[in-house]
Amino acid sequence: MKSILATSILFGLIIISCTDSQDSSQLNPSDINDSQSHLQFDGPSPWPEIRKDRIRTLLPTAMQRAGVDAWAVVCRSNNNDPLALHVGCENAVSPAVFFFELRGDEVYSIVFSTSGEATALQEIALHDSIAVVGRTPGAVTEATSYINSNIKGKLALNFSNSNEIADGLSHTQYTSFTEQLSASVRSNVVSSDELVYEWLSVKTPAEVEILKRAAKLTVQFETEAYAQMVPNVSTDRDIADFLKMKMREHGVTDAWAPDQNPLVNSGPDRGHAHSNDRIIRPGDVIQIDFGIKVYGMWVTDIQRFAYVLHPDETVPPTDIQKYWEVAREGSRKVLAAMRPGVTGLEVDRIQREWMRENGSMEVMWNTGHPVGYVAHDVGPSLGGAQIGREPSSTAFKELRIGNVFAYDGFYLWNIEGGTKTISVEEMAVIT
Repeated sequence: MKSILATSILFGLIIISCTDSQDSSQLNPSDINDSQSHLQFDGPSPWPEIRKDRIRTLLPTAMQRAGVDAWAVVCRSNNNDPLALHVGCENAVSPAVFFFELRGDEVYSIVFSTSGEATALQEIALHDSIAVVGRTPGAVTEATSYINSNIKGKLALNFSNSNEIADGLSHTQYTSFTEQLSASVRSNVVSSDELVYEWLSVKTPAEVEILKRAAKLTVQFETEAYAQMVPNVSTDRDIADFLKMKMREHGVTDAWAPDQNPLVNSGPDRGHAHSNDRIIRPGDVIQIDFGIKVYGMWVTDIQRFAYVLHPDETVPPTDIQKYWEVAREGSRKVLAAMRPGVTGLEVDRIQREWMRENGSMEVMWNTGHPVGYVAHDVGPSLGGAQIGREPSSTAFKELRIGNVFAYDGFYLWNIEGGTKTISVEEMAVIT
């Protein structure tokens, strides 16, 4: 099997060829201790303390940058706000309002909750105050009464046209909440879009360390998956099933939709799709697009590629080797370009010019995206320089210290039945 699988050409070089700069740092598996204890995520979750730290240290700056004075998150059971885990209302049953008020350089938080959840909230001690309210008139009425009496500036609510994470208020919730605000407060209601962007896009050092460990485990799984593959026998689905088994063994879960994670694809491009029963054959370029979720909170997104040698080959064909090298070098150019103050559009443009210079077809995908709480997280988009495509608003956003990205080096060419894309996908943190 090893005589016909050229992992040392396409696959191994991605693992061992890593670059650091003074402004961006690759989440490099070789930086992490190899002890199995560092690969397990079965202990108590660090999220409660990290969440408390994020509210204390990052939320005030986010509110200042967004130009808002207060923020209200309305929580409820069964159809909760996407930010529930971040503000502490993941266990809400009765409607509750989690309210944050900027006081100088600090945030004061108060929760308006019925007695059913108040005891647990007091014991968690995430917030400064718990206001126990009756079911009548209810949390929304009590919260809006407090806001009407105390808030004079901008009030952010969770509605957004561009950021689904900041769009947690249903229409009926929005109507019920704003109808109880005074006219002066209502005139100062704004979207929480910018606030949520500023807050979630930055990860703390503790979170970066968790993501490093998770990246280590992700790469280890993909390495093992290629090592046990048998050409002319194994199918794409077999490799995907192996990766699912490794996830169960280590107690981690899927970084995105389980039926599309991992995507193992030895044939023409399939986009975001599920692995199928195609038999892996000599001459194939195999893609594994894979991510794991650890502690139920943080996710990875990493791709690894391999070329399957024919019996009479000892190295890949010249053209395949070239495609690989161009994609790998594109990845390294992207990493070198990522630094504080640069926009995502500028980073993407560097890669596009390199690809066109080296004969790649136009790739529709962005060069990269934020990753952390979800695979496509909140933050600057490393995209927008594709031909015939208008950049998104987040492509003009500057990269900041603490932003974490999954980013690719691309090469696209025609094969029988469609196209094939090599996308050297790694993870990096802006330092």
